[in-house]
Amino acid sequence: MESGVSLLVGTRDAALRPASARGFGVEIDAAAYTATVFLPASGAALTLSNLRDNAQIALTFARGFDHRSLQVKGQLLSISETNERQRGLQDRYFAAFSEGLLFIGHRQKLLRRIRYYPSYALSFRIESMFDQTPGPGAGRTRSVAS
Repeated sequence: MESGVSLLVGTRDAALRPASARGFGVEIDAAAYTATVFLPASGAALTLSNLRDNAQIALTFARGFDHRSLQVKGQLLSISETNERQRGLQDRYFAAFSEGLLFIGHRQKLLRRIRYYPSYALSFRIESMFDQTPGPGAGRTRSVAS
């Protein structure tokens, strides 16, 4: 989950209209059932507004080369600006994410245009988890404790 997999942050507004944004790095605390995902400040307004309104968040992890996917859902605990330690996590994430994109055929030129910092750290309690890999098991609930 903390590797270079694709990270999509899902939220919704009061009228149940969904919104998504790309995350750039995540830190999991399995013992506490929490995660912190890093969201670039540029383009974060709608996601932050939705989270401040209802605190519901979904985070999808997907591997580009085989589409193996997992989604966790939960309640927001905090929003803060990322610190230097977290910036290091984002830099390592982006290096691994870039490798995966190059592996599946994206060009280096595209990667140079991506800006993921400054950013926000969105910490949340993981309450449910789902297998989202395309196929017959998609949507199956997974145990959060496993």
